[in-house]
Amino acid sequence: MGEWRKISGGVTAPKGYKAAGITAGLKASGLPDLALIVSDVDAIAAGVFTTSHVRAACVDYCRQILQVKPSARAILCNSGQANAATGEQGIKDAQESADLLARELGINPESILLASTGVIGQRIKMDALRGGIPKLVAVLSETGSEAASSAIITTDLVTKSIALETTIGDRPVRIGGIAKGSGMIHPNMATMLAFVTCDAAVSPHLWQQMLTRSANKTFNSITVDGDTSTNDSLIALTNGQSRTPAITEMGIEGDKLEGMLTEVCQYLAKAIARDGEGATCLIEVEVIGAHTEVAARQIAKTIAGSSLVKSAIFGRDPNWGRIAGAAGRAGVPFEQDDLSIKLGDFLLFQNGQPVNFDKAAASTYLKQAAEGAYLQDDTVKISVNIGSGNSSGKAWGCDLSYDYVKINAHYTT
Repeated sequence: MGEWRKISGGVTAPKGYKAAGITAGLKASGLPDLALIVSDVDAIAAGVFTTSHVRAACVDYCRQILQVKPSARAILCNSGQANAATGEQGIKDAQESADLLARELGINPESILLASTGVIGQRIKMDALRGGIPKLVAVLSETGSEAASSAIITTDLVTKSIALETTIGDRPVRIGGIAKGSGMIHPNMATMLAFVTCDAAVSPHLWQQMLTRSANKTFNSITVDGDTSTNDSLIALTNGQSRTPAITEMGIEGDKLEGMLTEVCQYLAKAIARDGEGATCLIEVEVIGAHTEVAARQIAKTIAGSSLVKSAIFGRDPNWGRIAGAAGRAGVPFEQDDLSIKLGDFLLFQNGQPVNFDKAAASTYLKQAAEGAYLQDDTVKISVNIGSGNSSGKAWGCDLSYDYVKINAHYTT
């Protein structure tokens, strides 16, 4: 794990945070659907949001708040209705959500950030929200992270949570995170939500830069189905309650904190890809030999997102031609004679030429990954070398099964 260790607690592991999750009646299923994360003090806030031109009201709301003042006390997330493409009334509903919570917490509405997930075109059920907010605030707890993580999911099969700890200035510093996402997942903040808390003291511009770089290497490098959501949001708070020296520029301490932030984001991103709708395994693609990290990630994301590659892996077919084809259309120039491809430990293609390999054994490798679903050995690893460059990059995805179509064919019916 490097210079940090895994701990329990999720978003309430860092000092000075409470969280809660309840069933407010937003979901017809009766499952938990309203979550809250609160910092005891004002926290530096940063965010990365969907690049879609069709955006949820909460996304525009958060962007406007963070442009004026990069700080916040609370994150409120409703699950069940996306409140996207809901017009002027959707914007009013978002603002009322913040106002209601602000009155209950005794803080300014501008100190609250919002997130929503669910069916596009559906407004938040405001009557349920109005009744739920007082109950939500009443159960805020330093052990409420798991309840919050359960309240933000939709088609997810599992909750997604992590917390890490390191030492800065001889004092412990912690970062925790929760996330949701299973379908409508594709690079460019691809519906996914992630909330990160930290107790370090970091300057606002540096915290935003750290989060953006971490997102590019993690959440922006996953894909399930090629669809970017209207609601994608990654929001990170850091409140300084660790009482460590303030980090105002990159250096040894800044690098350590960003490394831990990236580790948290990568864990959550992989958990989303692993839990892709209908998926039976996680796919990890690593590209080496590129001239830039961006180019390497672009090829890796193209391979991980290829429907043909994903279908072949679901069929346990080690069809390296589909991998080669995806690499070639990624928009990154390289010499075909430099291309090599490995599937796990199986070398399939080397220096532009097919290689004899045990197809049955390679197929078994793919089957074993599916049998290890939701465990740490459920990963199909694809390695691609495109030349003699010094840069590399990774992307994560999942296989494409029959169940993906079943889940999404009747999503609103």
